[in-house]
Amino acid sequence: MMKLSVFLLMLLMETCSVSTYRENVALRGKATHHTDTESNPWWRVDLLEPYIITSVIISNRDCYNNGASNPVVGTIFTIEALYTMTFIHRVEGRYVTVSIPGDGKVLTLCEVEVYGYHAPTECNLAILGKAAHSSVHGRRDAYKAIDGNRASKWPENSCSSTDKEKNPWWRLTLHKTHKVFSVKITNILKNHKRLNGAEIRVGDSLVNEGADNPWFALITSIPGGVTHEFKVPDGMDGRYVYIGITGRHEWMTLCEVEVYGSALD
Repeated sequence: MMKLSVFLLMLLMETCSVSTYRENVALRGKATHHTDTESNPWWRVDLLEPYIITSVIISNRDCYNNGASNPVVGTIFTIEALYTMTFIHRVEGRYVTVSIPGDGKVLTLCEVEVYGYHAPTECNLAILGKAAHSSVHGRRDAYKAIDGNRASKWPENSCSSTDKEKNPWWRLTLHKTHKVFSVKITNILKNHKRLNGAEIRVGDSLVNEGADNPWFALITSIPGGVTHEFKVPDGMDGRYVYIGITGRHEWMTLCEVEVYGSALD
């Protein structure tokens, strides 16, 4: 089961509104922000960088029942003392805007809380990690699968490999827990069927060398020399990325493993 990874983004962020009436107090948790009476009033927070937003909680004064709409992710038809908007589908952005369309409106907000995590980047997290495997075949050390080189021919000396053994495994340790969205694996050009049936697991446990972590993907087949991407759209939390073959004697040969995701603060 994936852990819920959320944190409060709002504190110390930059805010503004269409009016200048006490524009920052909606983040303080003590006072109430409201605009002047005007057309299409709005309030916005700048998170300073892109995030995946999981929920927005809005606190209002009990005596107000104004409708507010977010132009991207949803509409608040009525709001009493507290309103929570939770997003099932992925919502990514830097700016969170609350607005009311129409003339003669006043936007009142006592507290706005935004929860989420950093948006994934194009940075390959594996390069900064540490690799290990169940055994070493010759000079095919585990780190060669994270050297940034997708070369897939055995003589090019860029692939990691265990000996032929029962239940071989390879594991990446990241410097801290991340939400992992994608794992890319480059298979060896020859003997590529060795990897068939391997499991990818992601989590924070080292029990059974990481094999007890939640299941991320099954490698059914990757053609020789090909880089294949395995995705989990909602991501999985973990510090360890485990690749293992269960139930047979085999070599675990990996020419490159790339991991993409979001850092969790």
